[in-house]
Amino acid sequence: MSQKIVRVGDIDCGSDDLFLISGPCVIEDEKIMMTVAEQLREIAERLGIKVIYKSSFQKDNRSSLDYYTGPGLEKGIAILAKVKEQFGFPLLTDIHYPDQAAPVAEVVDVLQIPAYLCMQSQLIVAAAQTGRVINVKHGQFLAPENMKHPVKKIEDSGNEQIILTERGYTFGYNDLVVDPRSFYHMGRTNYPVVFDVTHAIRKYGIPSKDAKGGAREYLPVLARAGVAAGVDGLFIEAHTCPSEALCDAASQLDIRYLEEFMKPLLELHAIEVKYRNTLPELA
Repeated sequence: MSQKIVRVGDIDCGSDDLFLISGPCVIEDEKIMMTVAEQLREIAERLGIKVIYKSSFQKDNRSSLDYYTGPGLEKGIAILAKVKEQFGFPLLTDIHYPDQAAPVAEVVDVLQIPAYLCMQSQLIVAAAQTGRVINVKHGQFLAPENMKHPVKKIEDSGNEQIILTERGYTFGYNDLVVDPRSFYHMGRTNYPVVFDVTHAIRKYGIPSKDAKGGAREYLPVLARAGVAAGVDGLFIEAHTCPSEALCDAASQLDIRYLEEFMKPLLELHAIEVKYRNTLPELA
């Protein structure tokens, strides 16, 4: 079977062109959202890379009720709509409950299924039935080859617009590991595969506002490994001042460094594309 191309706005996800999903982890005030969008547009123009703007209106899996969870659906979607109108980015945001799917789909191009919820049938079916592109995050508890099960649920709901995203697998207590074999296994579905680099460096059990809650020193090596393994897109949350971010402060990338971070990845991707079909299937 040939690689499926999933169209998001003007982006052919799964083609030979690497694409980027980026933006703040959670929707904060409108000024931050617009500033990040403006800088992403400038970076995209200079690097010649297509960008899907990502931010969450609700973070429903925070470890404490005291932590910021987002502005909520109505206000959050309104801010995302302004980003889309002003900068032209296609949008991605996650949903947590089936009744969120339809109203979010009125504005957002890609509905994301959070990793913890990737096997929730009612949620997946509601998202699939909107007809929007569905990005399913790989559950930290699920063998990568078993991502075929949520894929089948989406297909059985009449939707074949699917993207799969790797974000690390539980490794002992409070740690994640990225197994490059997961890119192979998820790629066997023939749908585009994305690597969420910034969530892969989180340290569970430590609040994300604590600098020890993430390991940014691993970002370059993990991103380069993923691109060399042949992923179709990268997922990199970015913020104007990560240390002050209201969620995932320890793992988001300072947007000032995003352009230089991406340059070697684009070169590596070009090499991977050049040689990706030179070997027969070795199995």
